[in-house]
Amino acid sequence: MILLSFDIEEFDMPFEYDRKIDFKDQMSISIEGTIVILDVLKKHNIKATFFSTVIFALNAPKVMERIIAEGHEIASHSYYHSDFKVEHLLESRLKLEEITGQKVLGYRMPRMQPVNEKEIYNAGYTYNSSLNPTFIPGRYNNFNKPRTYFMQDGVLQIPASVTPIVRFPLFWLSFHNLPLFLYKWMSKVTLTKDKYINIYFHPWEFTDLNDKERFNFPSYISKNSGTKMTQRIDNFIHSMKSKNYIFGTFSEFLLTINPKD
Repeated sequence: MILLSFDIEEFDMPFEYDRKIDFKDQMSISIEGTIVILDVLKKHNIKATFFSTVIFALNAPKVMERIIAEGHEIASHSYYHSDFKVEHLLESRLKLEEITGQKVLGYRMPRMQPVNEKEIYNAGYTYNSSLNPTFIPGRYNNFNKPRTYFMQDGVLQIPASVTPIVRFPLFWLSFHNLPLFLYKWMSKVTLTKDKYINIYFHPWEFTDLNDKERFNFPSYISKNSGTKMTQRIDNFIHSMKSKNYIFGTFSEFLLTINPKD
């Protein structure tokens, strides 16, 4: 099974690169990208999981309604994208359930940062997808963590996928920067070994990020953004479906596995 997920959030990433962007623009860019994603998913008739901040959900009601109406899963991406308190774990779950009418089973910490698993359990989540089990300087150092799903403190951990042995990450930056044929080959290798892959993206990747003055992003972030990104994920989905790989939500994935305590 291929688990596509999208972290729908207020677009605050320019702050990390010394650029200011007002809240209205943050939301409009994320909404624009989410609509593109939904159009691609609808074209291919596949379902995905959307990890939403409460702030995004409150400010994009029509988009949230479409996500639910088209059969996708909503999970929590915390209350805010750039501010975290332990109480936000429970508060975000309850608020997203109120907004969507869905049971929220999953959580992903903004920027895939560490989070206390006991607090995740206490907040009522079934699974957590906040781990990138690789090494990326200045961001992740998780070679000591399991590469595939495992139980911890009563919560199923579903790490982002990395390739066997060398643990090359299959996350959004790899998708932007690798030749697509190579990314697809590594995905197939990982699927053969693990029987699933978990890859995640953000809506703003599906908008043009090449305005250096506005965003100040390095080329490895802006490369293949916007229309090119839409074409690449369309190509990826088509190719994987042609090989009879199944796409599904995290909740659907839970029904196919039997994790050990």
